[in-house]
Amino acid sequence: MEFDFKGASVFVAGGTSGINLGIAESYARAGAKVAVMSRNADRVAGAVKQLQAHGGQVLGTVGDVRDQAQVRLAMQQAHAAHGDFDVLVSGAAGNFLCPAQDLSSNGFKVVVDIDLIGTFHVMRTGFDFARKPGASFINISAPQSAFPSAMQVHVCAAKAGLDQVMRVLALEWGEHGIRVNSISPGPIENTGGINKLVDAKKMSDIKQRIPMRRMGTTEDIGHMALFLGSPMASYITGAYIPVDGGIALLGGRSYAGDPVATPREDARQGANA
Repeated sequence: MEFDFKGASVFVAGGTSGINLGIAESYARAGAKVAVMSRNADRVAGAVKQLQAHGGQVLGTVGDVRDQAQVRLAMQQAHAAHGDFDVLVSGAAGNFLCPAQDLSSNGFKVVVDIDLIGTFHVMRTGFDFARKPGASFINISAPQSAFPSAMQVHVCAAKAGLDQVMRVLALEWGEHGIRVNSISPGPIENTGGINKLVDAKKMSDIKQRIPMRRMGTTEDIGHMALFLGSPMASYITGAYIPVDGGIALLGGRSYAGDPVATPREDARQGANA
């Protein structure tokens, strides 16, 4: 099925790599005017070049989701160029594995600031630039929102909070004609998150544990984002939607296969930041 987003304005926070860049590409291929935001100017430039290959209007903006003033400036630039937002995606995230007893207060705070407070900044600021009625707001969540996961107390807290923010905004903003939903991706191949957290051997084990026996792709997530942004999803709001090949059916042990995961040494980076 082909989606047609010609003339639509799409803003993707964190849209310069991995899943979020894949979502931006899906919308660009569907004809949308796409704006991406990241705090890294080089990544922004690289993403813009990649998105321009699909044609259409592309804008890159620099901003940190932890700073609402920066988010507002980036959105003002995108709004001036592309008009009211038809689709807004909040996907910036931070993650690392660490036992709770080794996790510093600041390490915990860093993830909450990016995933939870950053999501609020994007959603709240985006409200001022959204098409009303008709806009679709999409948060990128994670299985840790619903299932406790060892070595992930910071991520579990942030993602659970993110999805409660999503539900409250769906309640409050429905009268404005804005829909708010969350996508919860499973293990997605060739993304920084999965490569950082899981080594090659465990990657193979995870694949065998996924009911569909394959890793997901950024296109899988992009297709769901296109659906949620389309008129076909016009009566869907407040939904937490797993796109994970069924791995969430296994619960909190889905990634580890045993009660306690073993972190990679390089995944500990930031635990005591």
